[in-house]
Amino acid sequence: MTSARVTFLGTGTSAGVPMVGCTCDVCRSTDPRDKRLRPSIYLEVSGRAAILVDTTPDLRQQALAYGIRRIDAILFTHGHADHVLGLDDVRGFNFAQKAPMPCYAAADVWEHIRRVFYYAFDGLPRKGGGVPRLEPHEIDGPFTAAGVRVVPVPLLHGDTPILGFRFGDFAYLTDCSAIPDASWPLVAGVDTLVIDALRDTPHSTHFTVAEALEAIAAIAPRRAYLTHMAHQLGHAATSARLPAGVELAYDGLVLDVGVDAT
Repeated sequence: MTSARVTFLGTGTSAGVPMVGCTCDVCRSTDPRDKRLRPSIYLEVSGRAAILVDTTPDLRQQALAYGIRRIDAILFTHGHADHVLGLDDVRGFNFAQKAPMPCYAAADVWEHIRRVFYYAFDGLPRKGGGVPRLEPHEIDGPFTAAGVRVVPVPLLHGDTPILGFRFGDFAYLTDCSAIPDASWPLVAGVDTLVIDALRDTPHSTHFTVAEALEAIAAIAPRRAYLTHMAHQLGHAATSARLPAGVELAYDGLVLDVGVDAT
């Protein structure tokens, strides 16, 4: 197992926190842990690999805030707006690294990305700032990205099949409302688990806090972190009622994990 560092670039839901037009206590909170950009993580193996999971609409802001100067591969969990709409900001990394960006996604996600970012794929000459240069790879089983072994974990986001990812002893399961039977063995034995927990009241496409805690109890990691949280969950108040070994993630949180790397 190789040591790696995971930075939470965003831990909020699709609207972010604070939410536009809202004056609730959490949206007006002065606790920096209640400021949540759209959900994404950045995984680094020092001197060897830098992997981004999802390109949120906040990608430029996230890269500047956390000093991200290099990305060796991008993994996509699914094609919803809060997970892909920052893809155009990959141009900056193309310029800096002088190479196309290796990107990994399921076939249906590529269909969506190719529609939304058609100008990156149609081959037509364009003046101005250019287009993101991408090197597409289709996920159809375990794979290696930037020398890191990745095990895709099929999940359900409402009726939509999406992917979580396992990297060695670390698993990232965002935007899920159910874990299919065949996926439980894929996360067995993880040491560190990150899992979706939108709010306390039921939602058709996301785990509640209680449902996330049930999944955590079944997987039994050493430690677990909740992500993709809406403005109904204040950091301090929610943290105070979580069981031992479970915490709310927050933007800027850094974890040391073990990954399978070559």
